[in-house]
Amino acid sequence: MPKSGDGKYAITQDFVTQMIDWFKEGKKIPRRFAWEIVLGAHAQFSKEESLVQINLGEGETCDVIGDVHGISHGFIIGQLYDLLHLYSLTGAPKADHYLLMNGDLVDRGSWSIEVILIAFAYKWLYPNRMFINRGNHEAKEMNRTYGFEGEAKHKHGEQTYKLFAHVFTTMPLATLVSATERPGNVNTKTILSPEGFKRYFVVHGGLFSKDNVTLDDVRKIPRIGRQPGQEGLMCELLWTDPQEAPGRGPSKRGVGISFGPDVTKAWCTLNGVTGVIRSHEVRADGYAVEHDGLCITVFSAPNYVDQVGNKGAYIRIDASGDLRYHQFEAQPHPPIKPMAYAMGGLASLMM
Repeated sequence: MPKSGDGKYAITQDFVTQMIDWFKEGKKIPRRFAWEIVLGAHAQFSKEESLVQINLGEGETCDVIGDVHGISHGFIIGQLYDLLHLYSLTGAPKADHYLLMNGDLVDRGSWSIEVILIAFAYKWLYPNRMFINRGNHEAKEMNRTYGFEGEAKHKHGEQTYKLFAHVFTTMPLATLVSATERPGNVNTKTILSPEGFKRYFVVHGGLFSKDNVTLDDVRKIPRIGRQPGQEGLMCELLWTDPQEAPGRGPSKRGVGISFGPDVTKAWCTLNGVTGVIRSHEVRADGYAVEHDGLCITVFSAPNYVDQVGNKGAYIRIDASGDLRYHQFEAQPHPPIKPMAYAMGGLASLMM
């Protein structure tokens, strides 16, 4: 990693490319480089509100990426290779193109450190084009059970894990992606922003156990230094799931709730949101359009746990607010036996 004129380390695309090559060869980067990358990402996350705003200008696009973590107990791992293939499809962040990763980058694999370091390096290098929402796995309790804590300590030491654990608390909780071009022939059922544009609320989990939660309420959530807990707005943003039945119901996970199509419609109407894009659950096609088109799930880990057989997908949003769905298959990867860091094994498949 090169040093700038003031003696501090700086990030470059050449370094990121070289780092990826090291990772593909099974090599680690020096601990001081890992710390610089995590601190570089932290400097950017700490400037952002709990609800980030992306406004797509003319000709600009934003790719929304769902869960990318996988599991490695007893399986040949492809987590890193699937991520690199995904980035080859989306392209790197650039002047007219945003990347938005929608949580769950770590746990359930032996390459979580490599995956999160690549994503954080892009955040440091392209702070205004690379965005990362927090997922329910960017949390201490999940990291302890599902492997990231053990992996981080093994590869880079206990202090490195503690640094990651704090920086995870600085990650935004949701992102509002707004189109700036007025849509042409819009269906009369389409919900537009107060300004007459389409906009999408992108969050890892979903909506809330109570009515009348506003975008401003989300923006004001105090997150830094805090874990999601078992209740409240932060917990629900990271943990809830859609259901087919109207109203609200208990969560199959034991944390958060399930919310029906009427809940989604009421919330989108209240906030002038065209739709909710969330992740958190496997979908056979890599994505699913639910709740009369108002709730879309995107999941970007193909062949989840090396046995589900699902496709991965990402969503491209353009400046008119149109959505395009791109699917991809799991990639071949070297027969490198993974280290088992997770305590839970395959007993539980919480996304």
